[in-house]
Amino acid sequence: MAHAHGRGGRYGKGLAALGAAAALAAGAAGTATAEGAEGAAATPSGSARYVALGDSYTSGPGIPEQTGGDCARSSVNYPALTAKALHQTSFKDVSCSGATTDDMWRAQGDNAPQLNALGSNTRLVTLGIGGNDIGFGDIIGTCAQLSATDPAGAPCRAKYTDGGTDQLTARIAGAAPKVAEVLKGVHKRAPQARVVLVGYPAIMPEDGTGCFPSVPIAAGDVPYLRDTEKKLNTMLQGEARKAGVRFADTYKPTLGHDVCKPAENRWIEGARPENPAAPFHPNAKGEAAMATAVTSAAGRR
Repeated sequence: MAHAHGRGGRYGKGLAALGAAAALAAGAAGTATAEGAEGAAATPSGSARYVALGDSYTSGPGIPEQTGGDCARSSVNYPALTAKALHQTSFKDVSCSGATTDDMWRAQGDNAPQLNALGSNTRLVTLGIGGNDIGFGDIIGTCAQLSATDPAGAPCRAKYTDGGTDQLTARIAGAAPKVAEVLKGVHKRAPQARVVLVGYPAIMPEDGTGCFPSVPIAAGDVPYLRDTEKKLNTMLQGEARKAGVRFADTYKPTLGHDVCKPAENRWIEGARPENPAAPFHPNAKGEAAMATAVTSAAGRR
């Protein structure tokens, strides 16, 4: 899918970057590649004690201050806030907008594979991944386009459940073993680390009532996409349990602060952000709420 330009670089793709699709729907999409990130990942012998891995929901595109080139990392994303709360002075954030599970092992443009940042010295790893693996950005783009012709219906749900099989549910199931492999890779490279797998915050309104046209999703597709995200989080929680790692639930703490809420009470921005953030991504308040959940999970005895 296309990557859209915005404050702080690209938005990424999939569920972790719905903004690109929203920009597509608004006719404002561009392209970008992953380049110009902060320096190379730490070598195993010099690995940081806390390493943050993940996609754009981790990196915080559009939230000042931005670093990491097109990886679009914010100085107040949840890894930075977690490091501060846990007094982690040895800290490296290699999260990158657009990352998939494959990018844990392969370079994203000029950015080293994220797993390369881990080593024997690493004692804490947080990981936010999986949304881009289901390609949800493309789906949001399709939903936005279909909503223009049937705003009161559920054209997106109809498209993706045609034939009796929910394609998104199948994609989530297909992503599960990929997440499991990443967790195995983390354990292999950082055997002494406490690992926290981080879920995604509440994007769509919990009551299933949308706010078309400011958020261009048809009325019946709002609960469909809400439930799809819940399935993704349930899968992530299950994989965390199987791997014996911790899970940070960022969904419950962000309820009531979704894309349809007034700007002052919104923690996840909509198609046209009113607070600094990429479209359909957490703003600074959203990252702070995620940090509270991650800090709690990481610090639990």
